[in-house]
Amino acid sequence: MCGIIGVFGRENSLKVDFVSDCNIYNWKELNKKYRFEAENDSELLFNLLQKEGLKALDELDGVYAFAFRSKNKLLIARDIVGVKPVWYNHSDGFCFASEKKELEKLGIININELNPREIIEYDLDKDRLKFIEREFFSIKPEHKEIIEILSRKLELKIKEAISKRIPKRKFGILFSGGIDSTVLALLMKKFKQDFTCYTAALDDPNLKEPQDLTYAKKVAKDLGLKLRVIKIKLSDVEKYLKKIVPLIEDPNVVKVGVALTLYVACEKAMKDGCKVIFSGLGSEEIFAGYQRHKESINVNNECVSGLLKMYERDLYRDDVVTMYNKLELRVPFLDKTLVDYSLKIPGKYKLVYGHEKYILRLVAKNFGLKDEFAMRKKKAAQYGSNFHKAIQKLTNKNKFKRKSEYLKTFYPTHNVKLGALISSGKDSVYAMYTMMKQNYLVECMITLESKNLDSYMFHTPTIELVKLQSEATGIPLVTYTTKGEKEKELDDLKAAIKKAKEKHKIEGIITGALFSNYQRKRIEKIADSLSLKIFNPLWHINQETEMREIVREGFTFIMSKVAADGLNKSWLNKSITNKEIDDLVKLSEKIGMNIAGEGGEFETLVLDGPIFNKKINIKKSRIMEEDENTATLMIEKAELLEK
Repeated sequence: MCGIIGVFGRENSLKVDFVSDCNIYNWKELNKKYRFEAENDSELLFNLLQKEGLKALDELDGVYAFAFRSKNKLLIARDIVGVKPVWYNHSDGFCFASEKKELEKLGIININELNPREIIEYDLDKDRLKFIEREFFSIKPEHKEIIEILSRKLELKIKEAISKRIPKRKFGILFSGGIDSTVLALLMKKFKQDFTCYTAALDDPNLKEPQDLTYAKKVAKDLGLKLRVIKIKLSDVEKYLKKIVPLIEDPNVVKVGVALTLYVACEKAMKDGCKVIFSGLGSEEIFAGYQRHKESINVNNECVSGLLKMYERDLYRDDVVTMYNKLELRVPFLDKTLVDYSLKIPGKYKLVYGHEKYILRLVAKNFGLKDEFAMRKKKAAQYGSNFHKAIQKLTNKNKFKRKSEYLKTFYPTHNVKLGALISSGKDSVYAMYTMMKQNYLVECMITLESKNLDSYMFHTPTIELVKLQSEATGIPLVTYTTKGEKEKELDDLKAAIKKAKEKHKIEGIITGALFSNYQRKRIEKIADSLSLKIFNPLWHINQETEMREIVREGFTFIMSKVAADGLNKSWLNKSITNKEIDDLVKLSEKIGMNIAGEGGEFETLVLDGPIFNKKINIKKSRIMEEDENTATLMIEKAELLEK
């Protein structure tokens, strides 16, 4: 779906019934089985979804991302590991894209990546989002055979995973001389394929030759491989960083280092006329190639944990880099059948005598690879290419203390220092988290302690607990006291924001506004008068979606006040889960209340979340009840606990 955006709202509708980006390796077999007359894998997928619905996904062997409309329902899914990306937003209607930056062009900030273990079902008539969970790979039952038999079976799985991906078009291999890329090249050679290996490295006369380059040349000579070496000088690295950091939408040091190696190799492969590029990505996870696997009590549990994170840690980066260079990425080690088999190989065969990925090394030797190459300890791409040293040198040259600070200079859209207006409730905290998740810099929290419990502008229950939230997140707090007099309190807000600007050098502010124009317009006016940018990442977000997103992201929050029919004191001081959200949805359908409490039906307090280093524990509290449907949680003592 690269470059394709679907937008759904009350005033418009999807112009097509199906869009996809897929490589279905068994599409011809399925075409024959179901007697379709599809001319390619995308058409096959469309026909199969029409006939079988979501059951079709169980039969697919390959990678995919698609959006499929059937009557008033839109289904969006991606392959279970997440090789193909999908991003979405549910605010004024619903939109999705294959790249986050395409949604950002629409002015959208609250953008979420679809977890591959979930399928989106969007009701176009009701503007309602639902997630259907999918089962992931299991590590049980473990294979019982001895390592020699398992390695022989693994040989066949690896051969099948590679052979089904061999294209009829010109292709290359990202080559480091490590065990993963060497196995790919060795088998391609055995399959009598014509291909080129690509190795990228830093060209610096003051440094030793990069380890990956040394081994790539040795292995290529020994196996008779065509090798293209691309060396770039330190003076050229910054030019690449200006392209790469915005491309991968992340200034993370590790991601950029790997992306730099990948980009340089892919750029050359594209110029050579390659249409497909192979990568050994995934081997580290399924065969236990990291230090964390060695330190784990259960190796295969750790393998699964790593696989679950690959879509956000590695796969999106590699997809956008290869697609930018007009290359199709193929990752045989993430083949569904191979992954399923490998995760059931006992951990004791993956880590042997200090050697990680031992069973894969044994397979490589069975394929005929020399011990010197089969047992080589692999360095991460950014280290093996010396590109990490290039980034460090440029960091020092530009007088930055940390590489992360230097890399953020290439991400100008997100390189803005922000202050977050925080009330202690879910909307303001989640808005701040949303900006942080999009790589914006949050320098401080800003809060007003209003003496007016009925303030039009400011959330007043539990406002004093923002201090604990500040300590728990490690984000400095700027506080300001206001009498809460209507309109005059805006002068106090301006003073608080001005104080934050002077102290923390902020360039913009974040609000948790959902639908309230009363708050939004007044804050925008203040921000404009102080020459500050304003970000409302949750503006017009679907209220049910927001509530479920907050829970899904791992936040713990409670209701601190209720004031609406259908609610009572029993709702106070208990964690809000999907069960409570289900009840709020029913109340909304029955009496029309706002699911997210936007109409003042309830107030909330966030106790914990993914940006909290500690969690808030309420030690002493009482409930002040005004009537059957109005009550407030009075927190008398609270503390921070280690997580």
